[in-house]
Amino acid sequence: METHAFWLVQLFLFVLWVNGLMTLGFTGAHQQVIVCNESLMLEKLPRCGKSFEEMMKKVDSKKWCNLTEFIPYYDNFSLCTEREAIAARCFWPNRLAQGFIIGIHKQFFSNCTSEKVHWEDPPDEILITLILIPVFLMVTMISLVVWCSKRSDILV
Repeated sequence: METHAFWLVQLFLFVLWVNGLMTLGFTGAHQQVIVCNESLMLEKLPRCGKSFEEMMKKVDSKKWCNLTEFIPYYDNFSLCTEREAIAARCFWPNRLAQGFIIGIHKQFFSNCTSEKVHWEDPPDEILITLILIPVFLMVTMISLVVWCSKRSDILV
């Protein structure tokens, strides 16, 4: 009876193993390889760019740097490039799709550079005050701790 149970467990494990191999795509001696069709992807991506360009015509060019003005259009553009890349059996984002997206960014958002903030030190009076306050507080706290530790009558 125990040998039958042993063989049943082995058969069950073998069936699980074969099912796992079938799920992973190992149906025989060879494995199916998916190849990206880059030329098809490059052929279809400009459609996404044209659609985005048409949608951006609805936005005043002075507002192109304001993300809230065009974010739905950009979302559609992003989804379109992803859809076309996947339709061509390519990963997204990939080197070619990123190059196309960067080209769109240069076309519409090249004037949206952020202004650099020029940081200045505060006036000397404020700077000295901001430095000396923590120093005096630290010296005061250390002095208080030393004074309290020398006076044993305070701790009782």
